[in-house]
Amino acid sequence: MFSKFQKATDKAMVFLQKKALSCLCIPKQKLHMAMNTTSPKVQLLYDLCKNTFTPSGLSSAPSQPTYKLCSLLVLDDNNIHSLNLNHVEYCHVRNIRELLFPVSSEINMCIFCFPTSSVIPLHDHPGMTVFSKVLYGSMHVKAYDWVEPACIKEIRDPGCPQVRLARLVVDKVVTAPCGTSVLYPKSGGNLHCFTAVTPCAVLDVLAPPYREDLGRKCTYYIDYPYSTFGNGAQISNGKEEDYAWLAETETPDDLYMRPGVYVGPVIQV
Repeated sequence: MFSKFQKATDKAMVFLQKKALSCLCIPKQKLHMAMNTTSPKVQLLYDLCKNTFTPSGLSSAPSQPTYKLCSLLVLDDNNIHSLNLNHVEYCHVRNIRELLFPVSSEINMCIFCFPTSSVIPLHDHPGMTVFSKVLYGSMHVKAYDWVEPACIKEIRDPGCPQVRLARLVVDKVVTAPCGTSVLYPKSGGNLHCFTAVTPCAVLDVLAPPYREDLGRKCTYYIDYPYSTFGNGAQISNGKEEDYAWLAETETPDDLYMRPGVYVGPVIQV
């Protein structure tokens, strides 16, 4: 499973580490400590996330936080073995295992391990920035952003009282090794769905985490082709195939997600 990921030389590892750390607005003393630590890279990722984000999301201190985290996540390709993801077991053929890292008010880091054909249905990330990295395997990603100003239609069907127009942003298969994808509160595919093409794993960094009392509730959606309710709605650019109507739905009954045991390097909070 991990045969594609070869160990980099020590020299290359140091170079990548310096490149990621140099982008962060961190005091020189802390930067020096980070460069001389023997902590696993997952610890480095956790620490730098906490320095980059605040409880309300992106910190105003660092510049280009997206570039920083994406650069740092490049290091993970050389450390997948240490995460021991091959020890994850599934008690059901469609079970998705969620391996949670220590939780903080600033960020939530987790790894989702998917058996083939398992799905995380279409859902949103209100007011959140999310970094996603496919660690191994292949996954189909479908993502939307809301059309602004909001285009909402009232539907007479009691099971679907209203729908809202969204624009398709991503519809492709992502295979490791690959880059890091980033979604933002209003762009980048804030509403997305994951479907495992092969057994795969995804590392997610959410900033800030879901928190319902602060308006960050995870809502699930069903997408309908534009032609279903399209009469009278204006499309400013693109084709009808680039748009869909989304309707809120309850948490799907067939969402098989179970907590797993993270047995990788210990993370100090």
